[in-house]
Amino acid sequence: MSIRPSNESALHSSVALPAITPQTVWTHFATLCRFPRPSKNEGPLRDHLRQWAMARGLITVVDGAGNLIVRKAATPGRERVPTVILQAHLDMVCEKNDGVPHDFTRDPIEPIVRDGWLTASGTTLGADNGIGVALILAVLAGDALAHGPIEALLTVDEEAGMGGARGLDGGLLTGRLLLNLDTEEWGQFYLGCAGGMDVDVRRTGTPTAPPDRYTAWRIDLRGLRGGHSGVDIHEQRGNAIKLLVRLLCDLRRQLPLRLATLRGGSARNALPREAFAVVAVPDTPDAPNRPDVPDAPGGSRDASATLVDRLADWQTVLRQELAGIDDDVTLACAATTVSAVMSRAEEAIWLDSLQAAPHGVHRMSRRLPGVVETSNNLGIVDLRPDGGHCNFMVRSLRDSGSQALAAEIASLFALSESQVACSGHYPGWTPAADSPLLTLCEQVYRQRFGEQSTRQVIHAGLECGLIAAKIPGLDIVSFGPTIHGAHAPGEAVDIASVDRCWQLLQAILAAVA
Repeated sequence: MSIRPSNESALHSSVALPAITPQTVWTHFATLCRFPRPSKNEGPLRDHLRQWAMARGLITVVDGAGNLIVRKAATPGRERVPTVILQAHLDMVCEKNDGVPHDFTRDPIEPIVRDGWLTASGTTLGADNGIGVALILAVLAGDALAHGPIEALLTVDEEAGMGGARGLDGGLLTGRLLLNLDTEEWGQFYLGCAGGMDVDVRRTGTPTAPPDRYTAWRIDLRGLRGGHSGVDIHEQRGNAIKLLVRLLCDLRRQLPLRLATLRGGSARNALPREAFAVVAVPDTPDAPNRPDVPDAPGGSRDASATLVDRLADWQTVLRQELAGIDDDVTLACAATTVSAVMSRAEEAIWLDSLQAAPHGVHRMSRRLPGVVETSNNLGIVDLRPDGGHCNFMVRSLRDSGSQALAAEIASLFALSESQVACSGHYPGWTPAADSPLLTLCEQVYRQRFGEQSTRQVIHAGLECGLIAAKIPGLDIVSFGPTIHGAHAPGEAVDIASVDRCWQLLQAILAAVA
């Protein structure tokens, strides 16, 4: 995926937001919406922000990983106040509903206000982590704010492997206090997060011609909510890939079915909302049955009717199982064409392995009640007659936990001599309950809003652990506004909580002494 250097549709379009408070933050967020910013393609946005900062007389640096660092001097009289690093990431998860004609490499995000929330029409909004970036830009632009020296750290490639934080040149930063603005529940200060790694599985195959007198059918599974593969994993939302594999394994026991393709998911860190498969079933009474399926139906009426009937039955079963979680799950099929199918051996290896592969919560924390300790997300599958691949994203509060679960998945696929690679490990952020910065943030929150904040450890991969490893002695706290549905279409941010975040950020910077 690449973004054209001269992106007329984005750079010269205007993204209009109604008059919502705080205007300075939303003005910067509207700018972010103009710029396509999928992971690894943040360059145009980063260059625009760098030019904007330089025009304001601010010092800027782009390190070898592509991260943007902007330095702002202290307001007069606060030159000796400790430097505060403000950190957020530039990229966003690019997800859209089926049929939405949005090109994330060219088109601006179109935000809309609905019942006190800002959302987008049919796509992700990019509030994760665009709101954090907008808050930092508002600090850099604010001439009337009281603060010590500021170092803004705007990282790249967070959503696709934390490449920016992984490659950060920590020596470029002098601050030892860091406010990460990438969490999604107002009123909570985060002091720890999960680490994780990827498990990638690949196989090559030999395409096989579809049997004579077989008809191809496309089976679609849609209507799931999706969501963040860490924050939402405990809610047991449906995984389109796992559900469709389960259905296909059932169909193989009843039909002389041949699998051509299976695809689902589009982001490793998003719960798959949609998946589809192309299969072939016999279309004449004398079509050959699959030899390993005893007494399989053979006629056109039998195979096609069985397929349609089983899909209807499965839709009922899935809606019952997912009631109150994914009520709109839908199965549909339509005749199509296919030029090749997978070999029987490859079909069996993939379907049996994917059905056996884990997904979801693996272990809850015993030390932190109610917090997921270890989980994994089967996020992407792309199988074709000539081969395919799938990706599992493993998370854990303990490095040993993510390594153990990744090894289990790798061992499962090793049984079929598949190519398995465990990569991209990043450390968790170990909670520090005695953090002086956390104590300060809690005091400011209580004074500003007249209520107690709460502490939380998040089962998602913040960049804090990687950054802390680059900068010894770093004291970190994370907070942010309320965001629902991050990593899925329908992502929305609570407008009022953004205003409170802006008030809190200003007050914390003024209180640092």
